[in-house]
Amino acid sequence: MGKREYRPNGEVKPGGRFNTTLPYVLFSISTGKGTVSHVRMKDFMTPEASTLNPGDTLRRAVELFRRTRLDGIPAVDGQGCLVGLLTRTNLFDALLEGYGLDDPVDDLLTRKVVTVDLDMPYQTVVREVKKSPVGMGVVVDENNRVRGALTKVDMIMALFRESDLLNARLRAVYQAMHNGLVSVDNQGCITMLNPAAEVLLGVQEKEVLGCPVEKVLPGLNLSNIMVTGQVEVSKKYEAAGRAFLVNCTPVLDGGNTVGAMAIFQDLTELEQVAAELESVRTLQHTLRTVLDIAYDGIVVVDKEGYITFFNQSLADFFGLAARDAIGRHVTDVLENSRLHIVARTGVPETAQLQQVGGSYYVVSRLPIVENGRVVGAVGKIMFRNLEEIRELARRMDNLESQLSFYREELQKNSGSRFTFDSIITVSPAMVKLKGEALQAARGISTVLIRGASGTGKELFAQAIHTASPRREGPFVKVNCAAIPEHLMESEFFGYAPGAFTGAMRGGKPGRFELAHGGTIFLDEIGDMSPGLQAKLLRVLQDREFDRVGGTHPVQVDVRVVAATNRELEEMVARGDFREDLFYRLNVIALAIPPLRERPEDILPLVHYFLRKYNNIFGARVTDLDHEALEILKAHHWPGNVRELENVIERAVNFVTGSIIRVKDLPAYLRREKSDPGRRAGGSNYRARLDDVEREIIQAALKSTRGNKTQAARMLGISRSRLYVKLKKLDS
Repeated sequence: MGKREYRPNGEVKPGGRFNTTLPYVLFSISTGKGTVSHVRMKDFMTPEASTLNPGDTLRRAVELFRRTRLDGIPAVDGQGCLVGLLTRTNLFDALLEGYGLDDPVDDLLTRKVVTVDLDMPYQTVVREVKKSPVGMGVVVDENNRVRGALTKVDMIMALFRESDLLNARLRAVYQAMHNGLVSVDNQGCITMLNPAAEVLLGVQEKEVLGCPVEKVLPGLNLSNIMVTGQVEVSKKYEAAGRAFLVNCTPVLDGGNTVGAMAIFQDLTELEQVAAELESVRTLQHTLRTVLDIAYDGIVVVDKEGYITFFNQSLADFFGLAARDAIGRHVTDVLENSRLHIVARTGVPETAQLQQVGGSYYVVSRLPIVENGRVVGAVGKIMFRNLEEIRELARRMDNLESQLSFYREELQKNSGSRFTFDSIITVSPAMVKLKGEALQAARGISTVLIRGASGTGKELFAQAIHTASPRREGPFVKVNCAAIPEHLMESEFFGYAPGAFTGAMRGGKPGRFELAHGGTIFLDEIGDMSPGLQAKLLRVLQDREFDRVGGTHPVQVDVRVVAATNRELEEMVARGDFREDLFYRLNVIALAIPPLRERPEDILPLVHYFLRKYNNIFGARVTDLDHEALEILKAHHWPGNVRELENVIERAVNFVTGSIIRVKDLPAYLRREKSDPGRRAGGSNYRARLDDVEREIIQAALKSTRGNKTQAARMLGISRSRLYVKLKKLDS
C-alpha cells in the first residue's frame, strides 16, 4: 500500500479510509500577567513540553512519545512559534498508511487550532476541557512560543487544590465566623453550639448539650422546622437582650429529617452570612466537577448493583450520556463487571484486570460501608494502554510473591499465622467480640475462649498473641485432648535428666518452658486430668513449676490462653473440673457465637474460601448462585466455619463452571433442600443414637470404676477413640 498525501487542513486524498476534516481541539493559552480564577497557569501546567522542529522525522516523534505521556507533540517553526500538533492518532495513521520512520512529520500535523483567550474565566476553561476530544493543550506566550502543556490531569490537580482550600475555609468559617450556630437532633435536643453562639446567646455549649432547645431558647420553634421540612429565612428572634435574624433549616439525610440548625445573625452582619452560605452551596458542585473531569472512570452502585453515579470520563469512554447510565444495572453497562458482587459481599478488590471491549484495564472496586452495613460500591477504571497494564501486573505479581515469602518466614519465626484481620466477619456480634479480644490482647491476663467446635477458637488465640506485646515471643499450642494422660505432665512441664527409664540424657523442656516470653494456648482445657489441673493452677498463681523428676522449681513468664467447647460450670458442679482453676482461667471470657447465629457471615466467608481454594487448585470460581446461597443460609451448621470451609473446598473440586450451583454442593445439603423436614427428623434420630451410645459408654465406665483403658478394651475400641466419643458426647 502506498503513502497518502496529508493536506495541511488534515484531509487525505480521495480513496483513503478516513477523513480528518474535523479540527483537532487544541487549547492555546497565553502565559501573560493575567490569572485563571486566582491561580496562574504556570501553577498547574506541565512546563517545558518537548517540541518537534521543522524537518523532524517520525522516528524523532516516536522517541518523544516514548518519553512523555502527552497525547500530542507541539510542532514549532524556526523561531519556536507554534505551527501545529502531531497527535498519537496522526502518528498511528501515518504508520498504517505506509510512512517510514525517516519521513518528515511536516505534512502530518494538525493545523486547525481552537484557541482559548487568556482572559477566559476559569470555569469556561473547565467546560472547554471537558468538551475536548483530546487530553492536552499547549501553553504559549504572547509571541506564540511554546512554554508548556496543559493536560486534564493538571486541571484535576488544580481542582483538588481548590477543593482542599475550600474545605479549609469552611472549617475556619465555623470556628471564626461571627454568626451563632445552634444544631439540634430529631428529638429537638441541642447537639452543638459554636463559639460565636456562646457569646451571642450567653450560654456555654457544655452546659446545654442534650437539653431541649425550647428550654434554652424559648420560642425558637425548631421542632416545627423538622415537621414541615421547610426552610425559614430571616426570622426575627430576641435573646440575651439582642435582636437577631435567624435562618432555620432542617438537616436531611437521604430525604429523612434528622435534625435542624439555626444560624443567628446580628442585623448588621447579614451580608457576611449570605457570602458564607454561598460558599457552602458551591462545595457540592465543585466536587462533582472534579469527578466529572477526572481522567479515570468512576462509577458508583447501590447494594443491588444499580448505578447511582457515572462520571463524564467514563461516559465519554463508552460513548453514552452519563444520565442514560443512571438507574441501570452495572452489568448492562459495563461488561465483565464485578462491582455488584463487591456491593453484595463487602469484599474489596483492588488493582484487578478487567477486559472491556477487547482491551484490559486496571480496575479497583471498594465497598461503601455505612453504620457497619455495606450500602453500595464504587469502581475506578484506569485508562491505560495494554503494555502498561501488563508491566504493572508483572510488578504486582513479583511484589506479592515477595510479600508472601516474607510473611511466611515471619510466621515461621513467631509461631503464629493469624491476626484479627484474618477473622472474616460482618456480624455486629463478632465485630464487637473482635474489639473486646483486641483490647484483651494488650494485657497479660488469662483468656478463656469458649465456643462450639469449628467456630475459630484457635484463630482468636493466635490473633490475640499477634496483637499482644508478646508477639515477638513463641506461640505454643497444646491440645489437652490429644495427649495421652500418662504423658501429659512430662509434655506440659518436661522432665529432668534420668527422671525415668528411657528418658533423654539431658532431660526435656516442657511446653511451658518452650512458651517462655510468649503465649501458650491450651486447647480443649476441659479434658485435662484432675492431677494436672492442680499443677496448672500453681503455674498460673506462682509462675513456676517442677519438672518431672526435678528438684528445683522452674520460673516461667508465659501468658495462658485456654479454649473449650464444654460447659465448665457443669463440670465444676459434678466435680470434674476444679472450681479454683475455673475462676483463675475465666478472668477474661470470650464466647464465640456459632455460625447459625450469624448467617450474615456466610457469604463473606464463602468468598474468602473461594479465593483460598482458587489459589490452591488454580481454579477460577467466582461466586455461587442464589439457590445455592439460600441452601447454605438455611443449613444448621453443626460444624460451624470448619464445616462451611469443607463444603466450599468440595464444591470447588466438583464445579464445572465459574459459578457454584446446587448440584455442586454435598448430598446432605441437597437432601435438606428437597426435604425440609429431613433436618429436624435427622436431628431427632441422631440425638436418640447419641443417647444410646452415651448410656453404653457410661455403663462401661461404671463397671470399670472409671478406668478408661479397661472401658475401651471392654467396648472393643482404642483408648483414643473412646476419648473422641467422650468429647463428642460431652460425657
